[in-house]
Amino acid sequence: MPASSPSFTPLDLDPPAPDTSQRAIASVAASVAASVRGAPFRAVADEPLTDARSDVELAREYIGHGELSPKSIANTQKELYRFLTWCREEAGKTFAQLSVADLNAYKEFIRHPPPQWVSTTKWPRADPRYRPFSGPLSDASRRQAMIAVKGLLGYAEQTGYLRRNLARLVRNVRAPAASRITRYLSPQAVAFALDAVAGRAADTPAAQRQRERDRFLLVAFAQTGARLNEIVGAHMGAIYSEGDGRWWLDVMGKGAKPRRLPVPAAMLAAYRDYRQAFGLLPQASRADRTPLVLSSRREELVRITDEAASEALKAVFLAGADLATGQGDGDSAASLRQASTHWLRHSMLTNHANSGVQLKTLQDTAGHANIATTAAYLHKTDHQRHDEIVGKGPGLAE
Repeated sequence: MPASSPSFTPLDLDPPAPDTSQRAIASVAASVAASVRGAPFRAVADEPLTDARSDVELAREYIGHGELSPKSIANTQKELYRFLTWCREEAGKTFAQLSVADLNAYKEFIRHPPPQWVSTTKWPRADPRYRPFSGPLSDASRRQAMIAVKGLLGYAEQTGYLRRNLARLVRNVRAPAASRITRYLSPQAVAFALDAVAGRAADTPAAQRQRERDRFLLVAFAQTGARLNEIVGAHMGAIYSEGDGRWWLDVMGKGAKPRRLPVPAAMLAAYRDYRQAFGLLPQASRADRTPLVLSSRREELVRITDEAASEALKAVFLAGADLATGQGDGDSAASLRQASTHWLRHSMLTNHANSGVQLKTLQDTAGHANIATTAAYLHKTDHQRHDEIVGKGPGLAE
C-alpha cells in the first residue's frame, strides 16, 4: 500500500570515486579474457560483479559506469531518484521484488503523478518542499524516464545484482515524432516578451541587474537558437570578435561538441547593457572565465542554475502574455503562457527556415546530427499549400 504522505528524502546518487569498483572491473576483465581464450562466458557470474549492497548504491555505480557529461548525469540522477522513491513509497519493494506489473504501473504513474508528488516551483532537492515532478510527463519525457530505468535494471542483471531483468518485458513508451515543429513563438509573441521585460521597473540595483540579465537571456536564446545549458554553461569570454566585425558565441553542445554561433547586433547590445548593469566593462576579454549568466541577487559574480534561468524566462513569458491579452492578441498570449526556454530555440530555427536560410546552415547552427531534424522546422510548403487552397481556390458561395 502506498504511503498516505510520501517522504521525498534526498538520496545520494553521486557517482562513486573511481577506485571503489576495482573488484568489479577486475572481474569483468577476467571474463573478457576468458572469452578470448574460448572459455564459456556467463551473462551472470556466480559472484556479482558489483560492490553495491543496496538499490541506491547500484544506481550510484550505474551512473558512474558510463562516461556521461555533467548534464547527462544530472538528468539520469533525476530520473532514478523518481524511480527509487516510487519503489520505496508507492510499491514498497526493492528491485529484486519488482514484477513486470510493477514496472508497467510506474510507466503509468509518471503519466499523471498524484498531487503530493508535484510542485510547480523547482525547490532544491534538500528542501522539504521539493517534489519530484512539476506536472504530468509527456510521452517523450516518459520514454526518456523509462530508458533510464531500463538501463539501470539491465546493468543490475549484467553485474549479477539481479538474477533477471524484467524490464526487457516492458514495452517502450511510444513517442511519435511530429512531422513539423509546433512549439515555437511567432515574432509577434517574442516582441510582446521583449516589451514586457524592457518595461519592468528597475528602482534598485538588484532589480536593474535582473531586468538587464533577463532581457539578455531572452534576446540570446531567441537569436542564437542555443540550448538552455549551452548558454548558462558558457563564460563571458565566449562572446568575442576576431576583428572583422563579426561576433560569435562559443558553446559546448551535446556530446561535448564545441559550436560557435553568430551573435547579431541586438544580442551584442543587450549583452553590453547587461554587463554594465553588473558594474562590468561593456566587453570581456577572450580569457574571461566569469559565468555568462549571473545571479542578480548577489554582489558576487555567481552563475545561476539552468532551472533558475528557465524560471526567469517563464516569468517574462507570462508578463508578455498579459501584454498580448491587453492588446487583443489571443494567439500570442496563449502560446506565451505555454512557452518554455526551449521554445525560443524552436522559434529561431522556424523563423529562419521559413525566411529562406539554407537548412545546412541551420543544421550547423543548431548542432543537429541529422538534417532531417532541421527540416522539421520548415513550414513554408505548408504555408504555400494553405494559400493555394484557401486564398486562391474556388471556395463556396456565401
